[in-house]
Amino acid sequence: MITLLIGKKGSGKTKKLIELVNAAVESSKGNIVVIEKGLKLTYDISHKARLVDTDAYGIAGKDALVGFISGICAGNYDVTDIFIDSTLKITGNGVADVEELTMKLKALSETSEANIYLLVSASEDELPETVLEYVGK
Repeated sequence: MITLLIGKKGSGKTKKLIELVNAAVESSKGNIVVIEKGLKLTYDISHKARLVDTDAYGIAGKDALVGFISGICAGNYDVTDIFIDSTLKITGNGVADVEELTMKLKALSETSEANIYLLVSASEDELPETVLEYVGK
């Protein structure tokens, strides 16, 4: 399953992410991975979740992000949930990459059976229609 958590800056996306991560940690029988740009969430999410800073690994662009997430899934069969904060900052190309990124990660999610959540700083009307079905409520 893939879910887009959308909204403009300051709309509460990160707070929602923190709640979802901490709930997943409590209910999951596998591993939870949180991918972010910079270490902002260190003290907000449970220490049981694996926090990964894209800057530390030189991840920039949608292809690098998809490859990185693919590697996480390939190397860890028990990853149940992956949360990506600051998606557009990591990809660096604004909403132009959202459609292709969503489709690639949807396929990966189905193959790996991991739930993938993308935080996207954009309003619904800025996104392509093809991804609106994945917007979480």
